[in-house]
Amino acid sequence: MSKKIDKLPTLEESMNEITQLIEKMERGELTLEQSLTDFERGVTLVKHCQKLLTDAEQKVQVLTQQNGQATLTNYGEENEE
Repeated sequence: MSKKIDKLPTLEESMNEITQLIEKMERGELTLEQSLTDFERGVTLVKHCQKLLTDAEQKVQVLTQQNGQATLTNYGEENEE
């Protein structure tokens, strides 16, 4: 399962996997070890989703704040000009 923890899917895939993990854990049929592994995976996915959403928000802010012009600059590149 460590290979699965290292792979970070898209936002949509992450949300689907988180939902599946929650449903699996709510059924209460897992061992403690399985529950902890799934919980760890869930935490990793939630942090990954938060980062993806923060990055997207920052890109939108750059787009809307750049002198009123509709140009998109990647976050972190706006100060290089």
